[in-house]
Amino acid sequence: MHCQTIVLGAGIVGVSTALHLQARGRKVILIDRDEPGSGTSHGNAGLIERSSVIPYAFPRELSSLLRYGLNRQSDVRYSLTHVPKIAPWLFKYWQNSSAAGLKVATHAMLPLVQRCVEEHDALIDAAGLGELVKANGWIEVFRNDAAFSKAKADAHALAPYGLSYEVLDRQQLHQRETDLSDNVVGGIHWLDPKTVTNPGGLTRGYAALFVKRGGQFIHGDARTLRQIAGEWQVDSRQGPITAAEVVIALGPQSADLFKPLGYRIPLEIKRGYHMHYQGRDGAELKHSICDGQGGYVLAPMAQGIRLTTGIEFAASGDAANEIQLKRCEVLARRIFPLGQRLDAQPWLGRRPCLPDMRPVIGPAARHKGLWFNFGHAHHGLTLGPVSGRLLAEMLTGEATFTDPAPYSAARFN
Repeated sequence: MHCQTIVLGAGIVGVSTALHLQARGRKVILIDRDEPGSGTSHGNAGLIERSSVIPYAFPRELSSLLRYGLNRQSDVRYSLTHVPKIAPWLFKYWQNSSAAGLKVATHAMLPLVQRCVEEHDALIDAAGLGELVKANGWIEVFRNDAAFSKAKADAHALAPYGLSYEVLDRQQLHQRETDLSDNVVGGIHWLDPKTVTNPGGLTRGYAALFVKRGGQFIHGDARTLRQIAGEWQVDSRQGPITAAEVVIALGPQSADLFKPLGYRIPLEIKRGYHMHYQGRDGAELKHSICDGQGGYVLAPMAQGIRLTTGIEFAASGDAANEIQLKRCEVLARRIFPLGQRLDAQPWLGRRPCLPDMRPVIGPAARHKGLWFNFGHAHHGLTLGPVSGRLLAEMLTGEATFTDPAPYSAARFN
């Protein structure tokens, strides 16, 4: 089989890339060993996060470092055997999280974050997936007055970015979420983001739109990628597929392809978990709720109330570890009446992260026709369509909506 462009990876980034290339006239084949939306795109908190204009930085305060070093926190956990292996990467992350480095990362990411909702909206409308999306934002809640006061000051400092939000005192917060406990003293309701009640379903809906428009989705093994006579070839269940161009959009598995080709891109993973629950005694959650102090999100999903955890630094292939999930569950039950678990086992996902807090989007320097689109960290769902658009504009020679230089792989090589 032959096409113009192969897209490897049917997560939200790969599917969005395929759609945008298709819209620009490319004949595209989308390849994955699993069904679309089965990996990291399946298990996230479902936020199209327009309000996250400041990337997630590595803590710089000595008190925070000492606290995390004890490895007893709910928002970050690490494997003692894994941390020494990624220590150089963590040091680079820490360096880039300085005030100056964070400013650079914020400036670089802003054009993508600013367009994230409208790019999703276009695909949601085209695919007829509006029932999966809510436009009521999400609420950040606080369990003590000191944290609430700091959050209000931080929100005020974001005024230059033009974000819409409402500060809610205890009474106002409980009017919006009547089943929250009295342990929360207030909240900030971020109004610009949208939330998705089935992120995996949304990704599969986008993939169905791609197929409906004439694209092909084929199961295949991306690890068989090879260059033959100036073209790229991948093995699939329907035989070898050949194209002049290939896009690596495999999220946390992208290193399996770019490393053998000689690219030294410092891609690491942050693991995370989710579990679904019933509301106890009919309790209902109307908005996605983030407990920033606890490092978890409660989100109303089609499958139940989903609790998603923060960061676990552990090897990709390590067995799941419920320590962090259990810590978050204890905290979550203090603010909302969670009932019984609905899943037999916790879901484990892997976020693909780079130490300068921005993805790689663009061409490979030493291989004609090889393109990258990965490393979206905590915001793969948020940035899938907008980064797919940018990649497609670059690949087809169209004028790009923003300068792609900050996302170039050349910054590492």
